[in-house]
Amino acid sequence: MAKDVTVTIILALVVVLLLSLAAVALIIRKKQMHLWLPHYLQRKFSPRAKHQGPTHILFCFVDHYEPQWGKNISLEQERARVDRWFNDYPQVAGKHQDADGCFPKHSFFYPEEEYRYEHLAKIADLCARGFGEIEVHLHHEDDTSDNLRKTLEGFTELLHEKHGAFVRDEQSGKLQYAFIHGNWTLDNSHPEGKLCGVNDELIVLKETGCFVDYTFPSAPSVTQPATVNSIYYAKDDPDAPKSHNRGQMVKVGGQAWGDLMLINGPLDLNWKVRKKGIFPQIENADVRSSMPPSESRIDLWVKANIHVEGRPEWRFIKVHTHGTQEADMPTLLGQPFEQMCDYLESKYNDGDDYVLHYVSAREMYNIAKAAEAGESGNPHQFRDYLVKAPSYKTLKESMDAE
Repeated sequence: MAKDVTVTIILALVVVLLLSLAAVALIIRKKQMHLWLPHYLQRKFSPRAKHQGPTHILFCFVDHYEPQWGKNISLEQERARVDRWFNDYPQVAGKHQDADGCFPKHSFFYPEEEYRYEHLAKIADLCARGFGEIEVHLHHEDDTSDNLRKTLEGFTELLHEKHGAFVRDEQSGKLQYAFIHGNWTLDNSHPEGKLCGVNDELIVLKETGCFVDYTFPSAPSVTQPATVNSIYYAKDDPDAPKSHNRGQMVKVGGQAWGDLMLINGPLDLNWKVRKKGIFPQIENADVRSSMPPSESRIDLWVKANIHVEGRPEWRFIKVHTHGTQEADMPTLLGQPFEQMCDYLESKYNDGDDYVLHYVSAREMYNIAKAAEAGESGNPHQFRDYLVKAPSYKTLKESMDAE
């Protein structure tokens, strides 16, 4: 009798275990975690390189800045969104400085299809005052290589001429810019071919002056690449999509490879926030009111340990947001943002264990290239290492020009 009971218990436990494993597998598939979990685990459990001296925290806040986001948005609503940033961001960001005396820098990735002179004139003024930089954001669908090239070249020239964005490469004459793909579909990466259409997008980006992509992470989107928590180069296969799925890591003593550098934001599993008390929340570096930049999240961003191989003392943190959505502005322009900066400046800027640097997307790329070239020490000195700082037009200059 006792033996039968024991067998029954064992069988029940096996069934529970199998059902649990099936549930985990289902969630992994539903959240598209199978796309990135292998590389995540590989990096998570790899030995960490040691270094002497402080860890330099390079913090970059990139914004999919879309004043026209939503349905039936009026020009007055667009203006109100941009005006709120124009008026409020200097007030909150101006209270904070990093180890170098720099304000928190907001990288405004502005969509080509939403361009309005008056909006960019105000954003450029913020940039002229040291509160950020302008970069390129694009939503497109069923596009072609030729049209994409024309769009990117036309938009960068417009932003340069009208607002002072970008500088020209001395050899090619192309304006140099960083990029984010709308809807996460870089290089036609949606499996159904939606929201892009260009399989050689990395090549087009390179040939039009793009030096780095900041699109990812996109988890739990199906567009999430396999390579996570990394700074790497991707080589385009012009006949196939999602060529950035894997690539070669940027490393000290290395050199450029393929077509484009990608700098990932942190992607992790947050075991302190569990759905139904069991499953960890996916930490994808998205900052909004429903996902405020809490201290525990900031710690996860640091622990993601994103760096150029061979330079672990320079740690790269890129977070993202959609800054013109009204529901999120109280977080991005209010107390949660200030608390984030307070925590960064207290815990990660003590001068002994950590040194904090607020950087733009361009500056972060420059510092990565400096690391690749073997530079060391304080990364602050390499903010303008290759791609120089633009000279943005003030609002007065823009108004006088019009």
